[in-house]
Amino acid sequence: MMKGIYPYAKDESQKKLCAPAAERNKQAILEVLLQYIPQMTAVKSPVECLEVASGTGQHVVHFAQHLPGTQWQPAEFDTNDFPSIIAYASEVANISEPVFIDASLCPEQWPLEGRTFDVVYCANMIHISPKACTPGLFAGASAYLLKGGILFTYGPYAHGGVITPESNQKFDLSLKSRDAEWGLRDIDDLKKIAGNVGLVLENIHDMPANNKTLVWRKI
Repeated sequence: MMKGIYPYAKDESQKKLCAPAAERNKQAILEVLLQYIPQMTAVKSPVECLEVASGTGQHVVHFAQHLPGTQWQPAEFDTNDFPSIIAYASEVANISEPVFIDASLCPEQWPLEGRTFDVVYCANMIHISPKACTPGLFAGASAYLLKGGILFTYGPYAHGGVITPESNQKFDLSLKSRDAEWGLRDIDDLKKIAGNVGLVLENIHDMPANNKTLVWRKI
């Protein structure tokens, strides 16, 4: 989570950071996850879930609370967010200690040697990170997901070379004015990147505020 893009508040007494955007969208995203993960927990427990770019920790604690039979591994590039993630994680038993992951690095450099996951989840990273992080995310997800596992990505996207609505066009221009590496990625380009590492786009869920949740399956 880029704090300059997504504002946050801090509870000094508990070390918890609160991003209003994460608070607003966590339930809508959970409702998408509920269409997939309970089917997995019905046959396996725990279902191992990796969150890349955990940010404040608001999403992971919400999902962990409402998805019994899952075990969550938060990961974040900005280690300044670790105290907040740990503070949220202390509320539940099924969240592990956060780990540092730079999504631009090859999967072998992620601190997950010997581990596998059923789910990888990443929200609001692709459009506000260096371009190398996008293929890096897909490569890492493919490397650590079991066959049939799912990568969920959430955020605003272009599709077929078009960005809609106008508010997303303005957002894209604003991002690029801050950093030439940032900007909304096109779903068609993501499909090619994913296909190179054995992931296929299974579903697109339209979300509030002109966002989408993309569901990628490892084949």
